[in-house]
Amino acid sequence: MRGRRYTTFTLLALDILCSVGVFNVVAIVRGLGWRGDWLLASLLAPIGFTVFALYLIDGYSPRTDMLSIDYASQHSIAFLGAMLATLVLTFVFAPGGYELQSSRLVISLSFVGMAALSLGYRRTIYFRRLAARVRRSILFVGDRASCDPFQAECARMAMLQPVRCAAPNGEDAASTEGAARGEFRTSFADVLAEVEAGRTAIEAIVLRESAAGLSADFSRRLVQLYFAGLPTFTLELFHQVYWRKIPIYRLNPTWLFQEGFKIARDPSFERLKRASDIALSFTGLLVAAPIIAASALVVWLEDRGPSFFGQTRIGKNHLPFRLWKLRSMRALSDSGDPYTRPGDARITRAGRILRVTRIDELPQLWNVFRGDMSLIGPRAEWDRLVEIYERDIPCYHFRHLVKPGITGWAQVNYPYGASTADTIRKLEYDLYYIRHFSFTLDATIVLKTIHVMLFGRGR
Repeated sequence: MRGRRYTTFTLLALDILCSVGVFNVVAIVRGLGWRGDWLLASLLAPIGFTVFALYLIDGYSPRTDMLSIDYASQHSIAFLGAMLATLVLTFVFAPGGYELQSSRLVISLSFVGMAALSLGYRRTIYFRRLAARVRRSILFVGDRASCDPFQAECARMAMLQPVRCAAPNGEDAASTEGAARGEFRTSFADVLAEVEAGRTAIEAIVLRESAAGLSADFSRRLVQLYFAGLPTFTLELFHQVYWRKIPIYRLNPTWLFQEGFKIARDPSFERLKRASDIALSFTGLLVAAPIIAASALVVWLEDRGPSFFGQTRIGKNHLPFRLWKLRSMRALSDSGDPYTRPGDARITRAGRILRVTRIDELPQLWNVFRGDMSLIGPRAEWDRLVEIYERDIPCYHFRHLVKPGITGWAQVNYPYGASTADTIRKLEYDLYYIRHFSFTLDATIVLKTIHVMLFGRGR
């Protein structure tokens, strides 16, 4: 835990130093600054925007894979957003005489340089931590029936650390194959003794929610390790902290009342979110009107069918509404397969372009303006599919606590789903969003949505 905090503060300090250094170097090169007259106070806003944007994409989390192409694109988008915010503040809202008003080019070049440098030292730090991280295990304390699914989920989520299982009561918690690989221990007492003696490197301990199998002595020793800096999570909390989702196994008919979800029903938050939805959807409709009109004409010209497609979806409080999109499939194809498959013959030539560019989604801004939807929230599902999901998936109706959205946490973290199994996975992310409902999470989703749109994930 101390190592993670050290990495976070190190990155924050480097970002501040990088911002000050790059801005001043660029200003000097452009002939707008010199030694002894550094830009400092005027950089508070650019630094603030940069830090906030990086925070939204988990740019300060040691768990983020900063070597991936996905992170590189999100990193670039974050700096682009910070640059645009700085330009707007500088040339629209700042009073005359503000130092950065002397050159737009200085601001633009500085953010380009900062983006490259900050990605470089993030990758260097992450690469150095990676070697140490893969030597540390995740210790799961529970029976074999609980451990096997957890190990499978770790593999599916591309966890680098090996998973070691230990049974609190000493019975065998490992499969024969796992034991042969050295990934498991049969006794929690043995592993705990190794950890306390420093012979085994553990990143975190994960406990099954029930503490019935832990003796008072084990509980006391876990507390001591926790205060020594070794984090201990319940299985549900581990899902939320590491993967930012809520495991479906935790759901039951009374779970909602036990856990709260107060913010999702807070009237002040709802009014603020609604006000922002109205303002942004109205602006979006004005800007997108020519694009929607031109696309509608192209759709009509291809097969002389209707340009728009309406379908009954389920909204907040389980209320149905009519969702509108530009038609991307052949007319009267609504009665076939409810999912869109790769190479689906029902998609028109114009429709393929509309789907890739997401232009077919633009009419949903009207649904947002009307109040049927929000810009951000769980996907609005077809009423025909909702009947199936509510029958087959426990507590699926919890996602109807909030308005559906054009984009959302599940949409940016999981690809397009074409089965009930996929829907279960996406529900885990939807429930995380509902529990952690906030403008900060919404801003994170916006940045990740831009990344998804640029790189064409989903359908």
